Amino acid sequence: MTDATALPLERPRRFYFDWLLPFLLRPKTIYARIMALGRSTWFTPLLVLTLTALAAVAVAGPIKIAANQSGQSPMPEVFQYWTPEQQAQYIQAQQITSTGPVFIYVFPGIVAVLRLWFGWLVMGGLLHLILTMLGGRDNTGGALNIVAWAALPFAIRDLVRVGFMLIQKQLLANPGLSGFAPVSEGWLYAVLGDLLARIDLYTVWYVILLFLGVRASVGLSAGKSLAGLLIALLLMLLLGLVPTIVMSQLSGLSIMQPFFY
Repeated sequence: MTDATALPLERPRRFYFDWLLPFLLRPKTIYARIMALGRSTWFTPLLVLTLTALAAVAVAGPIKIAANQSGQSPMPEVFQYWTPEQQAQYIQAQQITSTGPVFIYVFPGIVAVLRLWFGWLVMGGLLHLILTMLGGRDNTGGALNIVAWAALPFAIRDLVRVGFMLIQKQLLANPGLSGFAPVSEGWLYAVLGDLLARIDLYTVWYVILLFLGVRASVGLSAGKSLAGLLIALLLMLLLGLVPTIVMSQLSGLSIMQPFFY
């Protein structure tokens, strides 16, 4: 008996908070429920991700203000890869925007929300397009559901970072594998550092959940599902690195975190 036939009929509703923990523990079961329901369920995980992202911004705010006031303002992840002129321009800009609530809370909050929702839409669209070209039979709504639910590990990552900042009273340095990046000037090293900063256990968890969702929905073989997913992830990664390349070459100001989970 499959998960889909063993599950009771679900009543359509707006929120599915009771699925959050079971999804992280038994993703195949919840994916089966999502497919059997046949409607959009992405709002619940995206709402959770939005709240955790804003919580991380809110907790980081006072730490940034304290660091700016003490002259120990945290630098961007790729600061060490910039030229001395770019570093000087960034420090000068930081002095202007060091303590204002708009620059500490509002703008970072807006960027975090836009990054989340825009990244979800683009990834969902790419995944649906590529899987359809490979013969998949799911629709765009199904792909958006998969991407939203698979991104839940990033909510856990946000909460872990919030806990770290609350306990240590400092921002997280060298996220992901960025600490292994060689320290040197130039846009290539900036891109490498940004790329490694994206890779951690939560990213691996995200990819695994995406694969399970694709396998449960589109009716493709494991090989085609994996190939389609990897192509979509690669395209998304390349799109996400474009702002880093452009900003590192044309400006010494802060490099924006791209629209990628």
